[in-house]
Amino acid sequence: MNEEEVLAEFRAAGALLEGHFILSSGLHSSRYLQCARVLMDPMRASRLATALAASIPRDLRSQIELVVSPAMGGVIIGHEMGRALGVEAIFVERPTGRFELRRGFEVRPGQKVLLVEDVVTTGLSSREAIEAVEAAGGEVVAAAALVDRSAGAADLGRPFFTLATVTVPTYPADALPPELADIPAVKPGSRKAA
Repeated sequence: MNEEEVLAEFRAAGALLEGHFILSSGLHSSRYLQCARVLMDPMRASRLATALAASIPRDLRSQIELVVSPAMGGVIIGHEMGRALGVEAIFVERPTGRFELRRGFEVRPGQKVLLVEDVVTTGLSSREAIEAVEAAGGEVVAAAALVDRSAGAADLGRPFFTLATVTVPTYPADALPPELADIPAVKPGSRKAA
């Protein structure tokens, strides 16, 4: 699956939105990728996860023993990546603002983990989730996401695989261009606006 085919899946699902959005990072953007919409179709989610799994080199893919994703956005794609790789998939949550394992989920000491996200913008959520996995004893050997919004700038400190790169300018709230400042902002993601 090439980048244009991936973006076509987003368009077909009505998941490539235009307007004024506040991203999880707190930055503002004129475009938003609503991954929940693209992943609500189980067959589409499976196709995307299979393509994403195939983008990981075989020798690295064969090391992965567990998929971990951050809740909420990464839960569906994490589950589908587990299916595509033939390993279990769990998720970390932020009940008190920091990612942690809950629900009886465990990571064995030294267990080789793939961290999976839906979209990476700054990489902050991914890095925080990686810290939680490593604090639990796991070894995150790679990270993956459907879409990289960072234009390759997100540094996750390990190999990072994506299906598409979307370059859309982002702005801090105090530096909005006039065309965005004139549109009411919406916060479509899972985190409350700051």
